[in-house]
Amino acid sequence: MKSSNNTINIDGIDKKILRFLMADARKPILEIARNIGISGAAIHQRLRKLEKSGLISGSKFVINPKILGYTTMAYIGIFLDKAMSNPKAVKALETIPEVLECHYTTGNWSILIKVLCKDNEHLMHVLNKNIQQIEGVSRTETFISLDQQIDRQISI
Repeated sequence: MKSSNNTINIDGIDKKILRFLMADARKPILEIARNIGISGAAIHQRLRKLEKSGLISGSKFVINPKILGYTTMAYIGIFLDKAMSNPKAVKALETIPEVLECHYTTGNWSILIKVLCKDNEHLMHVLNKNIQQIEGVSRTETFISLDQQIDRQISI
């Protein structure tokens, strides 16, 4: 059930279901049902409710990019010459496959993006030939991630 600020209230059983599925989205519903002590049908009904509320937005396989040779992760702050350039810049960034995330931000940058490249040379190419060529981009500031220490979802 949704509360006044557009959030959903979930009970202990919902939380247990979500924890199982967040740990392994492929875990069989009947196995979760046995662990929790309710029927598989009840699990399905609760999952439908959680999906309908928007709390669950899907499930996906997680690819290990290192196996494909992508080892350089970077965050790039993008300075735009004017705020009106934001939508056009984002549209252009969407066409660059190495761009994984794009955020409007407060502070010095107009946009912060997360990119994944095969190596530093590939990153330099993406910066020089793709990102810095976008109309409205005045300059960029790049931070290379040396090693990701935490990777998690919100705690349930």
